[in-house]
Parts: sequence; C-alpha cells; structure tokens
Amino acid sequence: MIYDKKLETMSREEMKALQLEKLKKAVRYAYEKVPFYKKKYDAAGFHPDMLNTLDDIRRIPFVEKYDLRDNYPYGLAAVSTKKLLRVHASSGTSGKPTVVVYTKKDLNMWSRCCARLIAAGGGTKNDI
Repeated sequence: MIYDKKLETMSREEMKALQLEKLKKAVRYAYEKVPFYKKKYDAAGFHPDMLNTLDDIRRIPFVEKYDLRDNYPYGLAAVSTKKLLRVHASSGTSGKPTVVVYTKKDLNMWSRCCARLIAAGGGTKNDI
C-alpha cells in the first residue's frame, strides 16, 4: 500500500537529494536556535556548512544521554515552551530525568510517519 505517492515512488536520486536538503535544514536550524548544539558542534570542529553529501552525516557529533540530562528540562528545545504541545519525560530512576518535547509540526510529521508505516503494512482507513 502507498500512503504518499510522491514520497514513496520518487527515484533513489530524488530521495537522496531530499534527505540531504532536510538534513542540512535540520542541522542548521539546531545550530542557530539551540545554544547547546552550537557549542557542541563548535567544540567538535563541525559546522553545518560541512554537510555536502549524505555521507557527511558521520561528521555530526552524537547527542548522548548525559546531554539530555544536563539540559533538563527544556535546554534542547529550539522553540519557546509556549509552542510545545507534548512533553515526554523519563522517570529518572537511573539518574536525572530526560525530556523530549514536540510542537504541532513535530506531531503532524510523526502522525504522517506512522500512517505511512501502517499503510506499508497493509492497514487501511477501515482498520482500527
């Protein structure tokens, strides 16, 4: 089953171009909007302008569990807390809790990802 014909039937080259475009946009956005990412990228000698191919994803420093804890609760958010619609948090049983936040745009994107997954598995609008 196909949920999004344009996305799911594009050529491999179109897909790679779209992935690179979105990766560049996401990394630059994080670098410009979240002080944590700017500091982490700069410390690792990485800059968003270094992304020229999908293989360059290897240059992006990892975010580790301690980064989530050290920036608790909203230090990794790229938007004002007024724009947050959902907050997922751990209980913190093995240390300081961790938080992941979502905007309306994030939730819409996640819903589309789930819909594509369900359609790929054969699910239809008639399924519950």
